[in-house]
Amino acid sequence: MQTSARNVDLAELAKFTALAQSWWDPQGPSKPLHELNPLRLQYIERAVASATAGLQGKQVLDVGCGGGILSEAMARNGAQVLGIDLSQAVLDVAELHALDVKVSLEYRAVAAEELAQQRPGAFALVTCMEMLEHVPEPAAMVKALAALVQPGGDVIVSTLNRNPLAFAVAIVGAEYITRVLPRGTHEYLKFIRPSELARWGREAGLELRDLTGIAYNPLTRSFRLSPNTDVNYLAHFKRSAKEPV
Repeated sequence: MQTSARNVDLAELAKFTALAQSWWDPQGPSKPLHELNPLRLQYIERAVASATAGLQGKQVLDVGCGGGILSEAMARNGAQVLGIDLSQAVLDVAELHALDVKVSLEYRAVAAEELAQQRPGAFALVTCMEMLEHVPEPAAMVKALAALVQPGGDVIVSTLNRNPLAFAVAIVGAEYITRVLPRGTHEYLKFIRPSELARWGREAGLELRDLTGIAYNPLTRSFRLSPNTDVNYLAHFKRSAKEPV
């Protein structure tokens, strides 16, 4: 079910709200996010590497931040981070954890589209990880991400490809065989082909700079970056420094 004012599926939001209290348990339902996070951070640092030392001092927005696993990691690396999510329950967990571990960052319960109207072009980097496949209108979300990033800034997203292999790995394998994810976490028809994501980026005024896959070894429970984008993949976009969105 979709609300009239926000690009959100309430059933999807409820799934992640239910995980709030276990978000920071490295052995709980969010375990794959904890295991994946160092790789995501590595990719982000590589994408924004410059003479100013990566994330240090950058204004960063983490869209769909959940309990703050990535948001905290970027803040620890020197970024000025705002994490946004529509689940107040997970944001409460994120705020408490940040206070507990003494990491300075900000969280807000606001939709990306709403924030884009309030603070257009306000961020040097916008991240949106494992979220596009959970919203009713992913193209509209990409447009909001583009509006939030400053000219010359970076947008980095991660999502799942839509093909039989991704169905076998991400749903049958992860949710039903190995059970590393709760059943019902993903819906195959919401997965996104790289060509679709690239088109939405172009339509929003973003240039695709890189596509990199994420490979998982179930024996070692480890992730690595890969040229194969058939299942999970990361995408790095750049907003033109000249043309407005």
